[in-house]
Amino acid sequence: MTTEALYYAVVIVAMWLLAWLVRSRRTARQLLFLGASYALYSSWGWWFLALLICSSLANYGFGQLLRRRPSAARLWIGVGFNLALLGTFKYLPILAGVAAPASGLAHLLLPLGISFWTFQALSYLFDLYREDDPDPSLLEFCLYMAFWPTVLSGPICRLPNLLPQFRQDFAPSLQETRRGLDRVFMGLLMMALAQILGAGLQSGHGVDGAFDSITHTWGGTDVLCLMIAYGFQLFFDFAGYSHIVIGAALLFGIRLEENFDRPYLSLTPSVFWTRWHMSLSFWIRDYLFLPLATARREIWWRNLSLVLSMVVFGLWHKGSLLFLIWGLYQGMLLLLHRQWQQLQRWAGWQLPEAVMKPVSWTVTFLALCAGWIFFRANTLSQAATMWSALLHPSSYHQHVLSSGFYVLTAVVGGGYFCVVGAASRLERAGFQLSTRLPSELKFAAYAVMFYVAVFHGAEPQGFIYFQF
Repeated sequence: MTTEALYYAVVIVAMWLLAWLVRSRRTARQLLFLGASYALYSSWGWWFLALLICSSLANYGFGQLLRRRPSAARLWIGVGFNLALLGTFKYLPILAGVAAPASGLAHLLLPLGISFWTFQALSYLFDLYREDDPDPSLLEFCLYMAFWPTVLSGPICRLPNLLPQFRQDFAPSLQETRRGLDRVFMGLLMMALAQILGAGLQSGHGVDGAFDSITHTWGGTDVLCLMIAYGFQLFFDFAGYSHIVIGAALLFGIRLEENFDRPYLSLTPSVFWTRWHMSLSFWIRDYLFLPLATARREIWWRNLSLVLSMVVFGLWHKGSLLFLIWGLYQGMLLLLHRQWQQLQRWAGWQLPEAVMKPVSWTVTFLALCAGWIFFRANTLSQAATMWSALLHPSSYHQHVLSSGFYVLTAVVGGGYFCVVGAASRLERAGFQLSTRLPSELKFAAYAVMFYVAVFHGAEPQGFIYFQF
């Protein structure tokens, strides 16, 4: 166990025990949660914590101004402050790296979680402007901004959901505790699978080694396998982390929003973006797309608003050309899906469901995975090389990836679809699936984590979304 993990474990156990002692005293419990959240966040850097506290105090002050008189001017002062803060640490170093690489700005560290807690602050200001006022105290707002399970990488929460739970007595039931532990186990298993996909069964023969190698000889099958493998690596890593966070919060009786809902079973890109990184997708929808789309009535403006929203979605991750292209690509997928729906309605025809469903799923899955090339590629030229191999049929006769990597991708991806697909069919048939993890799955989790600890412990991988 790493030093950071041990520190987290000690603080969380101590917080849980102390919470029982003050379970009926709201202010004492909130102070305990806030102090523990600050203690955990400060382990990543004291100046990170100072920045979070400054942002919390400033946004609470902006909220007080909006509460007295909601006006567009006061709202945009708060929005400008948050965007300036986020841009300084997230985008200024990238611009400085291009314009003045020798300057200190090019090496400015990105505070962990700043993208997530800045968006939480913005949602609070937007809701106040709409006169949806949950009326938090300063203590409660600071806890909302720093709540330890979500502060590093979400899910992006909204104050009206968390505030009533911060105010309720601390009394998690045995059932909630079991469900929380099961979610943590599931998350650990998924993150272990992500690490195996990233590192490979043999060192250097995984997703990370393939992307970091310089090669112009990739075949179409190589790229096809690699983009699917990375799609699962990213999903297992982030969805696994979300399971851990949601499960850990549940141990304290706090229910967080779900962040993933079987996204790779989606039949259309539109459905996918209601199931993937749901807290961010719904944030972009509610606070960016809908206000933009309703500003004008023309269809072209609504379509442009959709594409622009997805471009912002991409740039939220990172201010680079590749992420701008990724957001544009996703926006065009959504737009093409809309045009296809309109064409079907105009023509008045529909393929039989037995044909339409598998075709829709296949096209959606492959199109979304192809987009991950822009998300993961190290350079634009690498992404162009991979897309060239993907689109040229003559390239499919050559292979550079190891056969073990093909087998690993097939086993992990196929296993996921078998388990999740079977569960979905059982649910549609009316079977009530147990919320408890079977002991066999827990044993599998222990086995996979043991494998990762023994064979990949010397080269640990960080959580992917910490870089955003």
